Amino acid sequence: MSKAPPFDRAVVLGVAGGSGSGKTTVAERILEAVGPDRLAFLSQDSYYRDVDWKSSDQQADHNFDHPNAIDTPLLVEQIAQLRRGEPVEVPIYDFVIHRRRTETQAVQPRRVVLVEGILLLVEPELRELLDFKIFVDTDADVRLARRLQRDIAERGRTMESVLHQYMGTVRPMHLEFVEPSKRWADIIVPEGGENRVALEMVTARLQQLLGDLPPLAGH
Repeated sequence: MSKAPPFDRAVVLGVAGGSGSGKTTVAERILEAVGPDRLAFLSQDSYYRDVDWKSSDQQADHNFDHPNAIDTPLLVEQIAQLRRGEPVEVPIYDFVIHRRRTETQAVQPRRVVLVEGILLLVEPELRELLDFKIFVDTDADVRLARRLQRDIAERGRTMESVLHQYMGTVRPMHLEFVEPSKRWADIIVPEGGENRVALEMVTARLQQLLGDLPPLAGH
């Protein structure tokens, strides 16, 4: 298990797992345990790189699940800034056109920084910034069903395009990168937010990790 950090910086928690694994539910439970006034949230999805394609076929075949699709240097930089108690301007990624918007979202420093993403534990430079690492482990059929529902409802995708992407890149990248990365986790949560026992363990570890920490300087 990771040791508690010194009190002069924020505590950084990472929640990883496959697409549709239930990471968001686990993140919500962490928010409840920590309290919104002590937590700053970053999603790795915000750090996708712009995609420049010439046709819809190129878009359908683009690999969004490879580590190179993520602007990891920027994510590392902004986690480090929040860790030091500095505010950041987080990119806003448009999943319909697959480009960053011109505007950004201001995130203020808090006592706890929560970072979520499927590839979070893959990159060594990201892992080094995480004081507590959680991997949400959910069966592939459940993850696929959740992804279908989300992409069709929220991102304007067709079922055919979602399945094409899943078989072409999502599943292979999960097996190559995401699944092996769980060996770096401090705790593995089977079945995401449905696993009450595992979530109680996470909450207990958070309480141990955080203790009664003072607020960041100036906050």
